[in-house]
Amino acid sequence: MLKIWTDGSCLGNPGPGGWAFVATDGIHTAEKFGCENDTTNNRMELMAVLRAVTAAHRHNEIEIHTDSQYVKNGMQSWLKNWKRNNWRTADKKPVKNQDLWSALDAATQNIKIHWHWVKGHAGEELNERCDTLARTAAESLK
Repeated sequence: MLKIWTDGSCLGNPGPGGWAFVATDGIHTAEKFGCENDTTNNRMELMAVLRAVTAAHRHNEIEIHTDSQYVKNGMQSWLKNWKRNNWRTADKKPVKNQDLWSALDAATQNIKIHWHWVKGHAGEELNERCDTLARTAAESLK
């Protein structure tokens, strides 16, 4: 099964940001990263997962390891209610980052995802690698 680690970084929040993912099937490993000038940490966390899922389009089942409770909870718990409530939160406010949530929802329709939360900055090798890539991407915009 394809295993993917993701992370996002933002300098200033909002500010320059970076996203990254590392994917491995146990034999091959691939790294991808990118950046945006004026963004937020949550947008970069979402972008990392969106880019990873898009790259994994040939796989019908994947594992995603993220240190973002925002992304994990959004995909596992909140998304269904947001869509049912016309993209409004429980307190009737518009969902932030709806564009990325919608894109991620569409990209995951035919993929079974096993979500794993990992504690950030706790020494997990591939999570640390994603953090370094995302932070370096964000710093490249300074």
